[in-house]
Parts: sequence; structure tokens; C-alpha cells
Amino acid sequence: MGKQLDKLSKFISLVLRHNPDAANIVLDEHGWANVDQLLKGINQTGRKIDRNILEEIVATDNKQRYSFNANKTQIRANQGHSIPVDLELEAQEPPQFLYHGTASRYLGSIMAGGLKPMSRLYVHLSKDIETALQVGKRHGIPVILKIYSGAMYKDGQPFYLSKNGVWLVEKVDTNYIERIPMP
Repeated sequence: MGKQLDKLSKFISLVLRHNPDAANIVLDEHGWANVDQLLKGINQTGRKIDRNILEEIVATDNKQRYSFNANKTQIRANQGHSIPVDLELEAQEPPQFLYHGTASRYLGSIMAGGLKPMSRLYVHLSKDIETALQVGKRHGIPVILKIYSGAMYKDGQPFYLSKNGVWLVEKVDTNYIERIPMP
């Protein structure tokens, strides 16, 4: 994805996950936005976008942040919202272990109080250490946490799998968290 497309993608992420007013649009209760209204709203901010560019962003986004509905008249972010939306996720049984990447500066508060969604609706978990490491690096000196998701599920905690493969959970208590030593 080129630099201009990357900038547009980040703005779309802001609009669809956190601030629809930034493009003067409204999301429905499930986070869907009308594509024509989104394009119009983005163009009114001085950014240049059309349907072909939007489709390219959705198709090439390496994090698979967005989804269209079947006839591509609506679009939404797959997860990461700080505004309340119902993504219509179905609870699923997670693998035995999932992973969370974070920065070392947050480790003390996590080990004291568990993982919380903070400004988001859910805690995001990765299926593998490599993905968690990439997430952790974005926030500073990385720390990888092993989450005993199988035990959490057996103890009644629901898990959800987003369309782009990110596992979502409301919180993770400290007794389900183990720090993985970094090489």
C-alpha cells in the first residue's frame, strides 16, 4: 500500500472505529457506514478518494481492518472500536493459548490488574507469538503475554473471533496471564 493509501486507510480507521463525525457520517448499531456517504464525507475533508481507491484499501490492508457487505454498499471496521457497536460476533471456543503483545512499560499494571480493553470494547489477542510481537513493537519495548484462553473459556469467559482473525475478549484476569521470556 502506497503512502497516500496508507494515510487514507488510517483516516478511514479513525472514522469507522472512533470518530464518524470526522467525515460527517453516521454508523448504524452494527458499525456499518454507507459507502457513498463515507466517500463524500472523506472528500469534503480535502482528501481525495473514490470507490476504486476504497476497494483497493480494503483489499490490500495488511491488517484486514475493513469489510464490505455483500453488495459493497456498506463498510465497517472489523474490530478495534472505541465507540459502542454490536459487531454481531458469535462466541467461539478459542485455542488453548492465545497471546497479547504490549509494551514493557505496561507490564506492572497488567500483572497487577489483568488485561482490560481500556478505550476499546475488547481486549485483542493473537493466535501466535509472532503477531503478538509485532503488536508489542508498535507500542515500545515489546513484551509477550501467554493467555490461558482454554482455561478461561472453560471457566465461562466468552471469546469472539473477528473477521480478520483477531480474538476478542472482555478482559483477562491475572491468573490467566504468563509472561513469555524474550530471547
